[in-house]
Amino acid sequence: MKATIAALSALCLAAPATAQVAEVPMDSGAASAQEGRDCTALDTAALADADITLAVDVAATGDLPAYCRVQGTILPETRFEVRLPTQDWNGKFYMAGCGGFCGTLGADAPGTVNAINHALARGYAAATMNGGHWGTGSTDARWALANPVAEADWGYRAVAETTKAAKTIIAAYYRGDPEYSYFQGCSTGGRMANMAALRQPEDFDGIISGAPALDYPGLVGTSFAWIAQADAGPDGPILTPADAAVVRDAVIAACDAGDGVEDGVVSDPLSCNFDPATLDLSEDKIAVLDAWYSEPVNAAGDVLYPASVPVGSEPFWPLWLTGLEGGGGALVPTAFGPNFLKYMAFPDDPGAGYSVSEFDFDTDPARMAPMEEVYNSDDPDLTAFRDAGGKLLMYHGWADAIVFPGKTLDYWDKMTAETTGDFARLFMIPGMDHCGIQATGPGIDQSGFDPLSALEAWVERGEAPERLDTAKTAEGETLWSRPVCAWPARAQFDGSGDWRDPAGWTCETAKATENGDR
Repeated sequence: MKATIAALSALCLAAPATAQVAEVPMDSGAASAQEGRDCTALDTAALADADITLAVDVAATGDLPAYCRVQGTILPETRFEVRLPTQDWNGKFYMAGCGGFCGTLGADAPGTVNAINHALARGYAAATMNGGHWGTGSTDARWALANPVAEADWGYRAVAETTKAAKTIIAAYYRGDPEYSYFQGCSTGGRMANMAALRQPEDFDGIISGAPALDYPGLVGTSFAWIAQADAGPDGPILTPADAAVVRDAVIAACDAGDGVEDGVVSDPLSCNFDPATLDLSEDKIAVLDAWYSEPVNAAGDVLYPASVPVGSEPFWPLWLTGLEGGGGALVPTAFGPNFLKYMAFPDDPGAGYSVSEFDFDTDPARMAPMEEVYNSDDPDLTAFRDAGGKLLMYHGWADAIVFPGKTLDYWDKMTAETTGDFARLFMIPGMDHCGIQATGPGIDQSGFDPLSALEAWVERGEAPERLDTAKTAEGETLWSRPVCAWPARAQFDGSGDWRDPAGWTCETAKATENGDR
Protein backbone atom coordinates (compact mmCIF):
# COMPACT_ATOMS: atom_id res chain seq x y z
CA MET A 1 0.00 0.00 0.00
CA LYS A 2 2.82 2.42 0.90
CA ALA A 3 4.50 1.68 -2.42
CA THR A 4 1.30 2.38 -4.33
CA ILE A 5 0.73 5.70 -2.57
CA ALA A 6 4.35 6.68 -3.07
CA ALA A 7 4.14 5.92 -6.77
CA LEU A 8 0.96 7.94 -7.18
CA SER A 9 2.50 10.82 -5.25
CA ALA A 10 5.56 10.76 -7.46
CA LEU A 11 3.42 10.87 -10.58
CA CYS A 12 1.39 13.77 -9.20
CA LEU A 13 4.46 15.71 -8.12
CA ALA A 14 5.84 15.39 -11.63
CA ALA A 15 2.71 16.98 -13.12
CA PRO A 16 2.85 20.64 -14.17
CA ALA A 17 1.25 23.15 -11.82
CA THR A 18 -0.89 24.67 -14.59
CA ALA A 19 -3.78 22.49 -15.71
CA GLN A 20 -3.49 20.79 -19.07
CA VAL A 21 -6.43 19.18 -20.86
CA ALA A 22 -6.18 15.73 -22.37
CA GLU A 23 -6.59 15.65 -26.13
CA VAL A 24 -10.04 14.07 -26.35
CA PRO A 25 -11.86 14.25 -29.71
CA MET A 26 -15.34 15.80 -29.60
CA ASP A 27 -18.46 14.62 -31.32
CA SER A 28 -19.12 17.22 -34.04
CA GLY A 29 -22.82 17.15 -33.14
CA ALA A 30 -22.30 17.74 -29.43
CA ALA A 31 -24.50 20.40 -27.87
CA SER A 32 -21.48 22.12 -26.34
CA ALA A 33 -20.02 22.67 -29.80
CA GLN A 34 -23.37 24.04 -30.97
CA GLU A 35 -23.28 26.60 -28.18
CA GLY A 36 -19.68 27.55 -28.91
CA ARG A 37 -18.27 25.67 -25.94
CA ASP A 38 -15.35 23.32 -26.38
CA CYS A 39 -14.95 20.74 -23.65
CA THR A 40 -11.43 19.92 -24.82
CA ALA A 41 -10.33 23.55 -24.65
CA LEU A 42 -10.45 23.68 -20.86
CA ASP A 43 -6.69 23.98 -20.67
CA THR A 44 -7.49 27.70 -20.52
CA ALA A 45 -8.58 27.08 -16.93
CA ALA A 46 -5.51 27.96 -14.86
CA LEU A 47 -5.57 25.53 -11.96
CA ALA A 48 -2.85 25.89 -9.35
CA ASP A 49 -1.17 22.64 -8.31
CA ALA A 50 -3.55 20.57 -10.42
CA ASP A 51 -3.69 18.62 -13.63
CA ILE A 52 -6.76 17.99 -15.79
CA THR A 53 -6.51 14.41 -17.00
CA LEU A 54 -9.76 14.01 -18.94
CA ALA A 55 -12.13 16.35 -20.78
CA VAL A 56 -14.75 14.71 -22.96
CA ASP A 57 -18.34 15.24 -24.03
CA VAL A 58 -20.86 12.63 -22.88
CA ALA A 59 -24.15 12.07 -24.67
CA ALA A 60 -27.49 12.33 -22.88
CA THR A 61 -28.77 9.10 -21.37
CA GLY A 62 -31.76 8.27 -19.18
CA ASP A 63 -32.61 11.35 -17.11
CA LEU A 64 -29.12 12.82 -17.49
CA PRO A 65 -28.49 15.58 -20.02
CA ALA A 66 -25.50 15.71 -22.32
CA TYR A 67 -22.54 17.04 -20.38
CA CYS A 68 -18.85 17.87 -20.49
CA ARG A 69 -17.02 15.49 -18.19
CA VAL A 70 -13.82 16.80 -16.62
CA GLN A 71 -11.49 14.84 -14.35
CA GLY A 72 -8.33 15.99 -12.69
CA THR A 73 -5.91 15.56 -9.82
CA ILE A 74 -4.98 18.17 -7.25
CA LEU A 75 -1.58 17.55 -5.71
CA PRO A 76 -0.84 15.21 -4.16
CA GLU A 77 -3.78 12.78 -4.52
CA THR A 78 -7.15 14.55 -4.61
CA ARG A 79 -8.98 13.19 -7.63
CA PHE A 80 -12.02 15.22 -8.69
CA GLU A 81 -14.70 15.21 -11.37
CA VAL A 82 -16.84 18.06 -12.68
CA ARG A 83 -19.90 17.51 -14.89
CA LEU A 84 -21.08 20.50 -16.94
CA PRO A 85 -24.45 20.41 -18.76
CA THR A 86 -23.86 21.31 -22.40
CA GLN A 87 -27.31 22.89 -22.67
CA ASP A 88 -29.80 24.44 -20.25
CA TRP A 89 -27.34 25.00 -17.42
CA ASN A 90 -29.34 26.39 -14.52
CA GLY A 91 -26.55 28.80 -13.60
CA LYS A 92 -25.74 26.98 -10.34
CA PHE A 93 -22.93 24.88 -8.85
CA TYR A 94 -23.50 21.77 -6.74
CA MET A 95 -20.79 19.87 -4.86
CA ALA A 96 -21.10 16.61 -2.95
CA GLY A 97 -19.07 15.21 -0.09
CA CYS A 98 -17.97 11.58 0.24
CA GLY A 99 -18.73 8.86 2.77
CA GLY A 100 -16.75 6.94 5.37
CA PHE A 101 -13.02 7.19 4.80
CA CYS A 102 -13.73 8.02 1.12
CA GLY A 103 -10.95 6.86 -1.25
CA THR A 104 -12.90 6.46 -4.48
CA LEU A 105 -14.29 8.91 -7.01
CA GLY A 106 -18.02 8.23 -6.82
CA ALA A 107 -19.21 10.44 -9.65
CA ASP A 108 -21.78 7.82 -10.67
CA ALA A 109 -22.97 7.01 -7.16
CA PRO A 110 -26.75 6.44 -7.26
CA GLY A 111 -29.36 8.28 -5.26
CA THR A 112 -28.82 11.59 -3.50
CA VAL A 113 -26.39 10.71 -0.68
CA ASN A 114 -22.90 11.99 -1.52
CA ALA A 115 -23.88 11.84 -5.18
CA ILE A 116 -24.01 14.36 -8.04
CA ASN A 117 -26.09 12.94 -10.89
CA HIS A 118 -29.37 13.94 -9.26
CA ALA A 119 -28.12 17.54 -9.36
CA LEU A 120 -26.81 17.20 -12.91
CA ALA A 121 -30.28 16.03 -13.96
CA ARG A 122 -31.66 19.31 -12.55
CA GLY A 123 -29.28 21.38 -14.66
CA TYR A 124 -26.50 21.92 -12.13
CA ALA A 125 -22.80 21.96 -12.89
CA ALA A 126 -21.80 19.32 -10.35
CA ALA A 127 -18.56 18.18 -8.76
CA THR A 128 -17.24 15.56 -6.36
CA MET A 129 -13.87 14.25 -5.16
CA ASN A 130 -12.23 11.23 -3.51
CA GLY A 131 -11.39 12.82 -0.16
CA GLY A 132 -7.73 13.37 -1.03
CA HIS A 133 -6.50 9.78 -1.43
CA TRP A 134 -7.08 6.40 -3.01
CA GLY A 135 -8.52 3.47 -1.06
CA THR A 136 -10.30 0.21 -1.71
CA GLY A 137 -13.57 1.38 -0.16
CA SER A 138 -15.16 3.54 2.51
CA THR A 139 -13.82 1.43 5.41
CA ASP A 140 -10.21 1.32 4.15
CA ALA A 141 -8.00 3.63 6.22
CA ARG A 142 -4.55 2.24 5.36
CA TRP A 143 -3.79 5.30 3.25
CA ALA A 144 -3.53 7.37 6.46
CA LEU A 145 -0.71 5.37 8.05
CA ALA A 146 2.07 7.88 8.83
CA ASN A 147 0.56 10.20 6.21
CA PRO A 148 -0.42 13.52 7.82
CA VAL A 149 -0.77 15.22 4.43
CA ALA A 150 -3.46 12.76 3.36
CA GLU A 151 -5.16 13.10 6.75
CA ALA A 152 -5.33 16.88 6.32
CA ASP A 153 -6.66 16.45 2.77
CA TRP A 154 -9.42 14.17 4.04
CA GLY A 155 -10.04 16.46 7.00
CA TYR A 156 -10.60 19.68 5.07
CA ARG A 157 -8.29 20.45 2.14
CA ALA A 158 -9.77 18.16 -0.54
CA VAL A 159 -13.13 19.93 -0.38
CA ALA A 160 -11.61 23.41 -0.34
CA GLU A 161 -9.27 22.79 -3.27
CA THR A 162 -11.90 20.96 -5.33
CA THR A 163 -14.26 23.89 -4.81
CA LYS A 164 -11.64 26.25 -6.26
CA ALA A 165 -10.89 23.96 -9.19
CA ALA A 166 -14.55 23.34 -10.01
CA LYS A 167 -15.46 27.02 -9.95
CA THR A 168 -12.49 27.84 -12.20
CA ILE A 169 -13.56 25.16 -14.68
CA ILE A 170 -17.19 26.35 -14.59
CA ALA A 171 -16.14 29.94 -15.25
CA ALA A 172 -13.95 28.86 -18.16
CA TYR A 173 -16.61 26.65 -19.74
CA TYR A 174 -19.63 28.94 -19.35
CA ARG A 175 -17.65 32.19 -19.48
CA GLY A 176 -19.14 33.25 -16.19
CA ASP A 177 -19.42 32.35 -12.51
CA PRO A 178 -22.34 30.39 -11.04
CA GLU A 179 -25.10 32.52 -9.58
CA TYR A 180 -25.61 30.15 -6.63
CA SER A 181 -23.39 27.47 -5.10
CA TYR A 182 -24.55 24.58 -2.91
CA PHE A 183 -22.81 21.81 -0.97
CA GLN A 184 -24.47 18.63 0.23
CA GLY A 185 -23.02 15.72 2.14
CA CYS A 186 -24.03 13.02 4.59
CA SER A 187 -22.02 11.19 7.27
CA THR A 188 -18.40 12.07 6.49
CA GLY A 189 -19.92 14.23 3.78
CA GLY A 190 -21.97 15.92 6.51
CA ARG A 191 -18.77 16.53 8.47
CA MET A 192 -17.33 18.04 5.29
CA ALA A 193 -20.45 20.20 4.91
CA ASN A 194 -19.99 21.71 8.37
CA MET A 195 -16.26 22.09 7.70
CA ALA A 196 -17.05 24.06 4.54
CA ALA A 197 -19.26 26.41 6.56
CA LEU A 198 -16.39 26.89 9.03
CA ARG A 199 -13.38 27.09 6.71
CA GLN A 200 -14.99 28.28 3.46
CA PRO A 201 -17.74 30.61 4.70
CA GLU A 202 -18.06 32.52 1.42
CA ASP A 203 -17.84 29.60 -1.03
CA PHE A 204 -21.39 28.27 -0.72
CA ASP A 205 -24.72 30.08 -0.51
CA GLY A 206 -26.39 27.03 1.00
CA ILE A 207 -25.10 23.89 2.72
CA ILE A 208 -26.92 20.63 3.52
CA SER A 209 -25.31 18.71 6.38
CA GLY A 210 -26.81 15.26 6.78
CA ALA A 211 -26.12 12.92 9.73
CA PRO A 212 -22.78 14.69 10.21
CA ALA A 213 -19.91 12.78 11.83
CA LEU A 214 -18.78 16.02 13.46
CA ASP A 215 -16.33 14.52 15.96
CA TYR A 216 -14.46 11.57 14.47
CA PRO A 217 -12.17 10.83 17.44
CA GLY A 218 -15.14 10.96 19.82
CA LEU A 219 -17.47 8.88 17.65
CA VAL A 220 -15.35 6.49 15.58
CA GLY A 221 -12.60 6.29 18.18
CA THR A 222 -14.08 6.38 21.67
CA SER A 223 -17.73 5.52 21.06
CA PHE A 224 -17.11 2.71 18.58
CA ALA A 225 -14.50 1.21 20.93
CA TRP A 226 -17.11 1.37 23.71
CA ILE A 227 -19.56 -0.58 21.54
CA ALA A 228 -16.99 -3.18 20.48
CA GLN A 229 -15.62 -3.80 23.96
CA ALA A 230 -19.12 -4.06 25.48
CA ASP A 231 -20.09 -6.76 22.96
CA ALA A 232 -16.87 -8.76 23.18
CA GLY A 233 -17.50 -12.20 24.68
CA PRO A 234 -15.06 -15.06 25.20
CA ASP A 235 -16.30 -16.76 22.03
CA GLY A 236 -17.04 -13.70 19.91
CA PRO A 237 -19.80 -11.06 19.84
CA ILE A 238 -22.46 -11.46 22.51
CA LEU A 239 -25.46 -10.01 20.66
CA THR A 240 -26.76 -11.74 17.54
CA PRO A 241 -28.98 -10.59 14.66
CA ALA A 242 -31.78 -12.60 16.28
CA ASP A 243 -31.31 -10.64 19.51
CA ALA A 244 -31.58 -7.41 17.53
CA ALA A 245 -34.98 -8.54 16.26
CA VAL A 246 -36.15 -9.24 19.82
CA VAL A 247 -35.07 -5.79 20.95
CA ARG A 248 -36.65 -4.16 17.88
CA ASP A 249 -40.04 -5.70 18.56
CA ALA A 250 -39.95 -4.77 22.24
CA VAL A 251 -39.03 -1.13 21.51
CA ILE A 252 -41.84 -0.81 18.97
CA ALA A 253 -44.32 -2.28 21.44
CA ALA A 254 -43.21 0.20 24.11
CA CYS A 255 -42.84 3.41 22.11
CA ASP A 256 -44.44 3.27 18.67
CA ALA A 257 -47.74 4.96 19.54
CA GLY A 258 -46.20 8.12 21.02
CA ASP A 259 -46.99 10.22 17.94
CA GLY A 260 -50.60 9.11 17.75
CA VAL A 261 -50.28 6.21 15.29
CA GLU A 262 -48.90 2.68 15.33
CA ASP A 263 -46.80 2.48 12.20
CA GLY A 264 -43.58 0.80 13.33
CA VAL A 265 -41.77 4.13 13.73
CA VAL A 266 -40.45 5.53 17.02
CA SER A 267 -41.02 9.21 16.32
CA ASP A 268 -39.51 10.63 19.52
CA PRO A 269 -36.76 8.49 21.05
CA LEU A 270 -36.17 11.13 23.75
CA SER A 271 -39.53 10.32 25.31
CA CYS A 272 -39.23 6.54 24.86
CA ASN A 273 -38.73 4.94 28.27
CA PHE A 274 -37.45 1.51 27.30
CA ASP A 275 -35.72 -0.72 29.84
CA PRO A 276 -33.63 -3.61 28.40
CA ALA A 277 -34.02 -5.44 31.71
CA THR A 278 -37.62 -6.26 30.75
CA LEU A 279 -36.40 -8.48 27.91
CA ASP A 280 -36.19 -12.26 28.11
CA LEU A 281 -32.47 -12.25 27.39
CA SER A 282 -29.43 -13.40 29.34
CA GLU A 283 -27.68 -11.06 31.76
CA ASP A 284 -24.65 -10.64 29.53
CA LYS A 285 -26.84 -9.61 26.58
CA ILE A 286 -28.75 -7.10 28.70
CA ALA A 287 -25.41 -5.70 29.90
CA VAL A 288 -24.42 -5.06 26.28
CA LEU A 289 -27.70 -3.27 25.63
CA ASP A 290 -27.27 -1.14 28.74
CA ALA A 291 -23.84 -0.09 27.47
CA TRP A 292 -25.00 0.61 23.93
CA TYR A 293 -27.88 2.78 25.10
CA SER A 294 -25.49 4.76 27.35
CA GLU A 295 -22.77 7.30 26.56
CA PRO A 296 -19.18 6.08 26.91
CA VAL A 297 -17.52 7.04 30.20
CA ASN A 298 -14.11 6.75 31.82
CA ALA A 299 -13.36 5.15 35.19
CA ALA A 300 -14.42 8.35 36.97
CA GLY A 301 -17.80 8.33 35.24
CA ASP A 302 -17.06 11.33 33.03
CA VAL A 303 -19.03 11.26 29.76
CA LEU A 304 -16.58 11.04 26.86
CA TYR A 305 -19.01 11.48 23.95
CA PRO A 306 -22.49 13.07 24.24
CA ALA A 307 -24.46 10.41 22.38
CA SER A 308 -25.32 6.72 22.36
CA VAL A 309 -27.08 4.19 20.16
CA PRO A 310 -30.61 5.61 19.79
CA VAL A 311 -33.73 3.74 20.80
CA GLY A 312 -35.63 2.96 17.58
CA SER A 313 -32.51 2.18 15.52
CA GLU A 314 -32.77 -1.58 16.14
CA PRO A 315 -34.11 -2.46 12.65
CA PHE A 316 -30.75 -1.35 11.27
CA TRP A 317 -28.44 -3.01 13.79
CA PRO A 318 -27.53 -6.03 11.63
CA LEU A 319 -25.64 -3.92 9.09
CA TRP A 320 -24.01 -1.59 11.59
CA LEU A 321 -23.74 -3.36 14.96
CA THR A 322 -24.67 -7.04 15.35
CA GLY A 323 -23.92 -8.55 11.95
CA LEU A 324 -26.23 -9.99 9.33
CA GLU A 325 -27.76 -13.45 9.33
CA GLY A 326 -25.33 -15.60 7.38
CA GLY A 327 -22.38 -13.26 7.94
CA GLY A 328 -21.24 -9.77 7.09
CA GLY A 329 -22.36 -6.47 8.49
CA ALA A 330 -21.38 -5.20 11.96
CA LEU A 331 -19.38 -2.47 10.22
CA VAL A 332 -19.06 -0.31 13.36
CA PRO A 333 -17.16 -2.77 15.59
CA THR A 334 -15.38 -4.74 12.86
CA ALA A 335 -14.38 -2.14 10.25
CA PHE A 336 -14.86 1.57 10.89
CA GLY A 337 -13.80 1.59 14.53
CA PRO A 338 -10.72 -0.66 14.32
CA ASN A 339 -9.43 0.84 11.09
CA PHE A 340 -9.76 4.39 12.39
CA LEU A 341 -7.84 3.49 15.55
CA LYS A 342 -5.13 1.65 13.62
CA TYR A 343 -4.41 4.29 11.02
CA MET A 344 -6.09 7.65 11.69
CA ALA A 345 -6.93 8.32 15.34
CA PHE A 346 -3.54 9.07 16.89
CA PRO A 347 -0.65 11.34 15.88
CA ASP A 348 1.53 8.22 15.95
CA ASP A 349 -0.45 5.47 14.21
CA PRO A 350 -0.19 2.06 15.93
CA GLY A 351 -0.79 0.26 12.62
CA ALA A 352 -2.28 -3.07 11.59
CA GLY A 353 -1.37 -4.92 14.77
CA TYR A 354 -3.54 -2.75 16.99
CA SER A 355 -6.71 -4.24 18.52
CA VAL A 356 -9.76 -2.27 19.59
CA SER A 357 -9.58 -4.18 22.88
CA GLU A 358 -6.47 -2.09 23.69
CA PHE A 359 -8.38 1.19 23.73
CA ASP A 360 -8.14 2.81 27.18
CA PHE A 361 -11.06 5.10 28.03
CA ASP A 362 -9.00 6.88 30.68
CA THR A 363 -5.99 7.80 28.54
CA ASP A 364 -6.70 7.36 24.83
CA PRO A 365 -9.29 10.16 24.32
CA ALA A 366 -6.60 12.66 25.29
CA ARG A 367 -4.09 10.96 22.97
CA MET A 368 -6.50 11.54 20.06
CA ALA A 369 -6.96 15.25 20.85
CA PRO A 370 -4.41 16.53 18.29
CA MET A 371 -6.38 14.86 15.49
CA GLU A 372 -9.54 16.72 16.50
CA GLU A 373 -7.94 19.84 15.00
CA VAL A 374 -7.67 18.03 11.66
CA TYR A 375 -10.97 16.16 11.49
CA ASN A 376 -13.60 17.80 13.65
CA SER A 377 -16.15 20.30 12.38
CA ASP A 378 -18.14 20.77 15.59
CA ASP A 379 -17.00 24.33 16.30
CA PRO A 380 -20.29 26.10 17.12
CA ASP A 381 -19.10 29.50 15.83
CA LEU A 382 -20.56 29.85 12.32
CA THR A 383 -20.59 33.64 12.46
CA ALA A 384 -18.55 34.09 9.26
CA PHE A 385 -20.88 31.79 7.31
CA ARG A 386 -23.96 33.55 8.68
CA ASP A 387 -22.52 36.98 7.94
CA ALA A 388 -21.76 35.92 4.37
CA GLY A 389 -25.48 35.20 3.93
CA GLY A 390 -25.10 31.43 4.02
CA LYS A 391 -27.98 29.10 4.91
CA LEU A 392 -27.44 25.78 6.71
CA LEU A 393 -29.94 22.92 6.53
CA MET A 394 -29.07 20.01 8.81
CA TYR A 395 -30.90 16.70 9.04
CA HIS A 396 -30.42 13.46 10.93
CA GLY A 397 -32.30 10.17 11.07
CA TRP A 398 -33.56 9.31 14.56
CA ALA A 399 -32.84 5.62 13.80
CA ASP A 400 -29.18 6.17 12.86
CA ALA A 401 -27.18 3.32 14.40
CA ILE A 402 -23.71 4.47 13.30
CA VAL A 403 -23.58 8.30 13.55
CA PHE A 404 -25.66 8.77 16.67
CA PRO A 405 -28.14 11.68 16.49
CA GLY A 406 -27.50 12.80 20.06
CA LYS A 407 -24.28 14.48 18.98
CA THR A 408 -26.11 16.50 16.32
CA LEU A 409 -28.61 17.69 18.94
CA ASP A 410 -25.76 18.57 21.30
CA TYR A 411 -24.04 20.53 18.52
CA TRP A 412 -27.27 22.25 17.52
CA ASP A 413 -27.83 23.50 21.07
CA LYS A 414 -24.28 24.87 21.26
CA MET A 415 -24.25 26.29 17.74
CA THR A 416 -27.56 28.15 18.05
CA ALA A 417 -26.43 29.58 21.40
CA GLU A 418 -23.08 30.68 19.96
CA THR A 419 -24.25 31.84 16.52
CA THR A 420 -27.57 33.64 16.67
CA GLY A 421 -29.68 34.59 13.69
CA ASP A 422 -32.14 32.92 11.33
CA PHE A 423 -29.68 31.10 9.09
CA ALA A 424 -29.99 27.43 10.12
CA ARG A 425 -32.63 24.71 10.36
CA LEU A 426 -32.43 21.18 11.78
CA PHE A 427 -34.76 18.33 10.83
CA MET A 428 -34.81 15.10 12.89
CA ILE A 429 -36.35 12.35 10.76
CA PRO A 430 -38.16 9.55 12.62
CA GLY A 431 -37.37 5.95 11.67
CA MET A 432 -34.68 6.83 9.11
CA ASP A 433 -31.44 4.86 8.96
CA HIS A 434 -28.02 6.44 8.54
CA CYS A 435 -28.38 8.88 5.63
CA GLY A 436 -31.43 6.89 4.53
CA ILE A 437 -29.15 4.24 3.03
CA GLN A 438 -31.34 1.24 3.89
CA ALA A 439 -34.87 1.21 2.49
CA THR A 440 -36.09 -1.85 4.40
CA GLY A 441 -36.88 -0.19 7.71
CA PRO A 442 -40.08 1.44 8.92
CA GLY A 443 -39.10 5.03 8.03
CA ILE A 444 -38.21 6.79 4.81
CA ASP A 445 -35.01 6.29 2.87
CA GLN A 446 -32.97 8.87 0.96
CA SER A 447 -35.55 9.01 -1.84
CA GLY A 448 -38.30 10.04 0.56
CA PHE A 449 -37.43 13.72 1.00
CA ASP A 450 -35.85 16.60 -0.92
CA PRO A 451 -33.69 18.94 1.16
CA LEU A 452 -32.12 20.55 -1.92
CA SER A 453 -35.39 22.07 -3.14
CA ALA A 454 -36.07 23.38 0.36
CA LEU A 455 -32.62 24.96 0.50
CA GLU A 456 -33.01 26.51 -2.95
CA ALA A 457 -36.29 28.14 -1.90
CA TRP A 458 -34.61 29.51 1.21
CA VAL A 459 -31.49 30.86 -0.49
CA GLU A 460 -33.07 32.11 -3.70
CA ARG A 461 -36.52 33.24 -2.54
CA GLY A 462 -36.13 33.78 1.19
CA GLU A 463 -38.58 30.99 2.07
CA ALA A 464 -37.16 29.50 5.28
CA PRO A 465 -38.27 25.85 5.63
CA GLU A 466 -40.43 25.10 8.65
CA ARG A 467 -41.17 21.54 7.48
CA LEU A 468 -39.91 18.99 4.99
CA ASP A 469 -42.43 16.76 3.25
CA THR A 470 -41.51 13.08 3.46
CA ALA A 471 -42.96 9.95 1.87
CA LYS A 472 -42.48 6.24 2.49
CA THR A 473 -42.45 4.32 -0.77
CA ALA A 474 -42.13 0.67 -1.75
CA GLU A 475 -41.94 -0.68 -5.31
CA GLY A 476 -42.94 2.71 -6.67
CA GLU A 477 -46.01 3.03 -4.46
CA THR A 478 -46.40 5.71 -1.78
CA LEU A 479 -47.40 4.03 1.48
CA TRP A 480 -47.71 7.20 3.55
CA SER A 481 -46.71 10.87 3.64
CA ARG A 482 -46.13 13.29 6.52
CA PRO A 483 -44.08 16.35 7.41
CA VAL A 484 -40.86 16.47 9.37
CA CYS A 485 -40.83 19.68 11.37
CA ALA A 486 -38.00 22.14 11.96
CA TRP A 487 -36.49 21.32 15.35
CA PRO A 488 -37.60 21.48 18.11
CA ALA A 489 -41.14 20.97 16.77
CA ARG A 490 -42.31 17.41 16.05
CA ALA A 491 -45.02 16.09 13.78
CA GLN A 492 -48.10 14.85 15.64
CA PHE A 493 -51.16 13.10 14.23
CA ASP A 494 -54.35 14.95 15.15
CA GLY A 495 -56.43 11.79 15.28
CA SER A 496 -58.73 12.66 12.38
CA GLY A 497 -58.79 11.02 8.97
CA ASP A 498 -56.20 8.60 7.63
CA TRP A 499 -52.78 8.81 9.28
CA ARG A 500 -51.23 8.04 5.90
CA ASP A 501 -52.44 11.44 4.67
CA PRO A 502 -50.13 14.37 5.55
CA ALA A 503 -53.17 16.61 6.13
CA GLY A 504 -53.69 14.93 9.50
CA TRP A 505 -50.26 15.92 10.83
CA THR A 506 -49.29 19.17 12.53
CA CYS A 507 -46.02 20.53 13.86
CA GLU A 508 -46.03 20.88 17.63
CA THR A 509 -43.31 21.87 20.07
CA ALA A 510 -42.62 18.93 22.35
CA LYS A 511 -43.00 19.07 26.08
CA ALA A 512 -40.05 18.55 28.39
CA THR A 513 -38.97 14.96 28.91
CA GLU A 514 -36.83 13.39 31.61
CA ASN A 515 -34.03 13.42 29.04
CA GLY A 516 -34.14 17.23 28.85
CA ASP A 517 -36.32 19.89 27.30
CA ARG A 518 -35.27 19.80 23.69
